[in-house]
Amino acid sequence: MRSPRPARLAAVALLLAALAAAVGAPAAAAASRDGYGRTRRLRMRGKVVEMFYHAYDNYMAYAFPHDELKPLTKGFTDSLSELGNLNLEHLPQDYNGSALTLVESLSSLVVLGNLTEFDRGVSWLSENLTFDVDARVNLFECNIRLLGGLISAHILAKDYSSQNKDGVYQNQLLRLAENLGSRFLPAFETPTGLPYAWINLKYGVMENETTETSTSGCGSLILEMGALSRLTGDPRYEAAALRALRKLWSMRSSLNLVGSTLDVLSGNWIEYSSGIGAGTTSYASPLGVSLIPTSNL
Repeated sequence: MRSPRPARLAAVALLLAALAAAVGAPAAAAASRDGYGRTRRLRMRGKVVEMFYHAYDNYMAYAFPHDELKPLTKGFTDSLSELGNLNLEHLPQDYNGSALTLVESLSSLVVLGNLTEFDRGVSWLSENLTFDVDARVNLFECNIRLLGGLISAHILAKDYSSQNKDGVYQNQLLRLAENLGSRFLPAFETPTGLPYAWINLKYGVMENETTETSTSGCGSLILEMGALSRLTGDPRYEAAALRALRKLWSMRSSLNLVGSTLDVLSGNWIEYSSGIGAGTTSYASPLGVSLIPTSNL
């Protein structure tokens, strides 16, 4: 069972909270009239917390430090190399997981105020997590789940660190994110600037790697990689993602529409049909579009 993508969900949740605060008392009164009074909201909030810990505690008990829990069998899967890999090709032999679910859960732990468990997770990751592994991963999936998870948790941790009397957090997640982001850069070394869909975390782009990628795979990386550049002061990540985004935008039709799959070497469309299905939704999502620096395109 695939877990949701907390890195982006956390950002959406914070945005919704800000909007709710801006609306103020009239919206609260209307919600109360519609049956969503304080008692019901508190009960629903408690249910969300209960559901989170049901998933998190069982992952930690039965699957950690592997990537994901198999809930029916209480087993695990090291799925980072399988995400987006429909034919399960080039699977690594010695990859034992990157604690993916823990990384994705860190932001939720901070939002829920569980800084003790957050610190425990950060300490384990800083001591044990390495990306110097012979594993071929999907750039898009690794970006939104692993890199995004590290960055969003880092940003939240900085905001909440003053509440932590032990002062354990010292930018460990940002250092891990930078190490991971640096391993993405070889994927962008193409004539067009459009990145390969697959990258080996240890060795870079594999020989005879497929040159086909999706619109989302090369057009929605700016959020995480742009944030990484802003946080580290290293412009390479944002520059690579922005170059790819500009190239993709230059390939649009006269109707300002883009296709769904393309070739990263030639810059030609493979599939011209446009829509909001698999391979394009992240590029066209409202959150993603609102963050695209259109004035620079």
